[in-house]
Amino acid sequence: MTTHAAALGHNGSPEKSGPRTHDHPGTDDYAFWREHTTITLQPVAAPSILGLFGFAVSTFMVAANLAGWFGNETTTPLVLFPFAFAFGGIAQLLAAMWSYRARDALATGIHGAWGSFWIGYGLYTLLVGLHIAPGTSGSTDARVAFGFWFIGLAAVTWTGFVAALAENIALALVLLTLAAGSTLLAIGMTVAAPVLVTIGAVVLVASAVIAWYTASALMLAATTGRVVLPVGHREAGGNRDRVGARSSRPIQYAQGFPGVKVGQ
Repeated sequence: MTTHAAALGHNGSPEKSGPRTHDHPGTDDYAFWREHTTITLQPVAAPSILGLFGFAVSTFMVAANLAGWFGNETTTPLVLFPFAFAFGGIAQLLAAMWSYRARDALATGIHGAWGSFWIGYGLYTLLVGLHIAPGTSGSTDARVAFGFWFIGLAAVTWTGFVAALAENIALALVLLTLAAGSTLLAIGMTVAAPVLVTIGAVVLVASAVIAWYTASALMLAATTGRVVLPVGHREAGGNRDRVGARSSRPIQYAQGFPGVKVGQ
């Protein structure tokens, strides 16, 4: 990018310069801004602890219902609505927003996408329970439309799975099973294949279990300062992910208030 830059001369007055590039390493302007810029970071707890717990519980409940393990289309939607909306939706969306602060692009994208979906799903189940909107089992149009939602979710989640391969194995497995389950649900709902819907729902239950494990591993590592449940960090080199190894070395003032010290 080429811009016109202004700098202060020796007498303090603005001194104009011609066009120059300033966003490439190796240029004088780049070195100036690098040396005169201060970035302040605020430590936060891992947002995916909340995000993955919210995803795990909500996905388990809804997937079990889709698999036919419990429920109906009259009273069950009214029971699922508040929990899918709040725990799966709002909690994950909050985790996505805090993932911005944690500079975690993967968590921001996945929690944001699935959190938004769960909010929409919660509202949809409420409308079904109130007999305002048709359920997927009683309306072909509703079933196919729901299947197309899973096409989009599957595409996003497959991309997240590829990205997670660079981070840790546990998260990659969460997204692998989630993407596979979403793909099966998308196919099963759009072509009216109940067997695929059931299989896809069971795969989502597996994803929920792995998500619970991953969130538990993050929480235990944060509270103990050591690896209790390994998640297979790709950058670990075999040391960071060893059970009992120190998970992090926080910068803190231990006698300070929360925010200055780690924890409360």
